[in-house]
Amino acid sequence: MQTYKEGKWAQQILAQRRDDGLWGTFHTLSQPVPGRSCTTEQAIRRLLFLGYTVQDEVLGTVVRRMEQCIRGERPIDDYCEKKHDWPLFEQLMLGAWLRILDPQNEAGLTVARQWAGLLEQAFAGGRYSREDDAAAFLQWKGRKPKSEFETGFGMFYHAALLAGILPPPTEDLFLDYCLSRPGGMFYIYDGPLDRPPREFASRAASRYLAAIEVLSRYDRAKGKLAFVADWLCANRDENGQWDFGEKAKDGVYFPLSDRWDKAARLADSTHRVVRVLTALGRGAV
Repeated sequence: MQTYKEGKWAQQILAQRRDDGLWGTFHTLSQPVPGRSCTTEQAIRRLLFLGYTVQDEVLGTVVRRMEQCIRGERPIDDYCEKKHDWPLFEQLMLGAWLRILDPQNEAGLTVARQWAGLLEQAFAGGRYSREDDAAAFLQWKGRKPKSEFETGFGMFYHAALLAGILPPPTEDLFLDYCLSRPGGMFYIYDGPLDRPPREFASRAASRYLAAIEVLSRYDRAKGKLAFVADWLCANRDENGQWDFGEKAKDGVYFPLSDRWDKAARLADSTHRVVRVLTALGRGAV
């Protein structure tokens, strides 16, 4: 699989890395502003799209810091949002990234198992119940949920955290829920995921695919996301390539190539689509 690890975009991010191996504060996941230093979270996401893995020292260092923070050995930074139970949100956030980088990471799995137990109770009636979710949270934490991330399982972090550890019936229910949520996947895409965007050559389609990339890590994804594979295949051009269009350039998912003329844009778009199709069992298209 093609990577872009040696390109100028990767070098730009690596040049902003601090002596401790991080980039500024850890959070936020929002789009970086050109010309400003990125957060560690933004750097992780961008480096992953450029082909870096946990086997590379740059991400291995971040993994060790995230593990230390989850275990309470060392803070990852001094950032804190006072409106949340920040230690709980931080564990959710870091656990999710650990499971993306290394699905079998024990620190990430520890966090995932806690939230999986909560999710099991929230879906125990055969569909999501906010009442059951809140009751399970009260049982777990000894207080009522007070932040949106504490109930609802609607964030990128929830979806990234729980792949591969839910029983198949619960995973089915959860995927159906993720696909039908009117608000989509918070931080990634704000529309229902069971309806692909009408315009393929768009930033919306790129962000939609980003949410699908998260769900594609689930064991039941091939069946649940067959309609996405059909949508992708239907948007190939006459040469068997894909093009998300110039407007998809956002400094996160695109560009990957050093230059983004039409040829590079086609290569970038096709590289990304083929990766998703392969995850969905449709690699030979």
